[in-house]
Order: sequence, then structure tokens, then C-alpha cells
Amino acid sequence: MWTFETFAALAALAVASTWTPGPNNAMLAASGATFGFRRTLPHAMGVALGFSLMMFLTALGLAGLFKQSVLLREGLRWAGTALLLWIAWRIATARAPGAAGGPSRPFTFLQAAAFQWVNPKAWAMCVAVVSQFVTGAAPLREAASCALVFVASGLTSAHGWAAFGAGMGRVLGGGARLRAFNLCMGAMVAAGAAMLAVADLG
Repeated sequence: MWTFETFAALAALAVASTWTPGPNNAMLAASGATFGFRRTLPHAMGVALGFSLMMFLTALGLAGLFKQSVLLREGLRWAGTALLLWIAWRIATARAPGAAGGPSRPFTFLQAAAFQWVNPKAWAMCVAVVSQFVTGAAPLREAASCALVFVASGLTSAHGWAAFGAGMGRVLGGGARLRAFNLCMGAMVAAGAAMLAVADLG
């Protein structure tokens, strides 16, 4: 059985990893600013639940495959980096919905959940958590515990960043200030992509 200290350490790691700025949170903030909080809710739920499912499955055994397969790691690194750069461009150049060249809709739940599986940062976090907190003594219980902690942290952070973006959207309006905010969020995603391109995922 895990001790209270183990749960506390995992919870602290979950809060730190899900609340700090990164590609998912920048995307959520940009979506909230562009589309509003309500329309961004499926995106937020997809991030939180999609990553938690990924954590659960990784804890059950995918971590070993990820660590052993150089081809898988490198494929995810470059596919994820390319996807993040494309998303960064879309965010940076986004305009208000309905404007010429503006996005038609935010991410759906399934799109946001699927994105986690090609996000190298998500894989690296899953492997790091599993290596520290999963002993193999009770695989199903340990995997479920990891996933539930990240569900709680992920739901609050995803909705928090979406709400932050929505608030910024109301303050900035739909003109040049909104475009500047989206440019900053796009730059944050691009910076994350650049860091992942040179990171050691092993």
C-alpha cells in the first residue's frame, strides 16, 4: 500500500506538471481567448482525461515498450515536434472566429485526447512517473492511483487555463490585442516543440 507521503509526492508532481506553462496549457489559453470558456470545455476535458488514460496504460506496461524502442521514441519526438510547430503556427496566426482566416472551431474532446499520444512531453512525464511510483507489486491499483491523481490535477489545470484564456479574451477583445496574445501563446508552444526536439526521452 502507498503511504500518505507517496500520495503527497505524486500529487505535488502532478500539480507542478499540469499547471506550469506548456503546449497543452498554451493551447487551452489560446482556445479560451478565441472561442470562450464554454466552447473550450471539450478541449479541456480531452486533455485531462486523455492524458490520465495514457498514464494508466503506461503504468500497466507501455512504459517498458517506450523505454526499449528507440524507433518509437524518435518517431514520437519528430512527429510530435512537427505537430506542435503546426499548432503553434495556427495559434499564432489565429483571428477571432468569423474573421477572414479565423479558425472555425476549437479542438474537440477526441482531438485533444488523441494529441496526448503524439506529445513527447506527455510520454516523458508518464515514463518518469511510472519509474518513480509504480513498483509492480499491485499493477492495477498503482496504475489507477496514478491516473486518478492526474485526473484531479488535470481537470483543475485544464479548466483553469481555459478560464484564464477566456478572461484574457474578454479583456483584449477581438482585434490586434487578441492576435498579440495568440502570438505569445503560439510562441510558447513553439518553444516547447524546440525543447522536445533536443530533449533526451530515454
